Amino acid sequence: MSIWNRLKGMMRRPEPPRREKTVMDCMPGDALEVSLAMYEVIGKMSGSGRREAMITLKDGAAIKYLYVEQREAPDCILYEEIDGRLDQYSEVPSTIELDDVSYYLEEEYTVWQTVTGRTPFTAAGEMHVWRFQSDDRQLLRIEWMQGRFMLYQGERILPSDVHLFGGS
Repeated sequence: MSIWNRLKGMMRRPEPPRREKTVMDCMPGDALEVSLAMYEVIGKMSGSGRREAMITLKDGAAIKYLYVEQREAPDCILYEEIDGRLDQYSEVPSTIELDDVSYYLEEEYTVWQTVTGRTPFTAAGEMHVWRFQSDDRQLLRIEWMQGRFMLYQGERILPSDVHLFGGS
């Protein structure tokens, strides 16, 4: 190796460190550990108007949904799909009674969702979302998109309980 090559090597700037992949960056094929349970990411819906993602997780035959929103502090909610039906999205009530628990409307919004992988909805589009909370902090989420309702029941989890592992 010549002296000139050595000098060029010393003068060259080091490569900037790579940005660490976060839960918001996960894609189908990645693995997520949520509250000490390991899941495979099989789908993801991302809201363009909000920094949010609804990640579809699979563990064997069980499917769960991890909602992540980046605000001043990250918000993580682990949801499970529940059976239910509503007739029209314009008639979603502000109070819902479900299994002797009253849920009160906390937030309602519309967002454009992009879809990757296997999710409850097959294509990108405008989604209407209603978020409810009960007095004992139980959570209910209703989504309407492409003429279809999805209902979820869930609980908040600590962002530190969610760990991303790269996949295929």
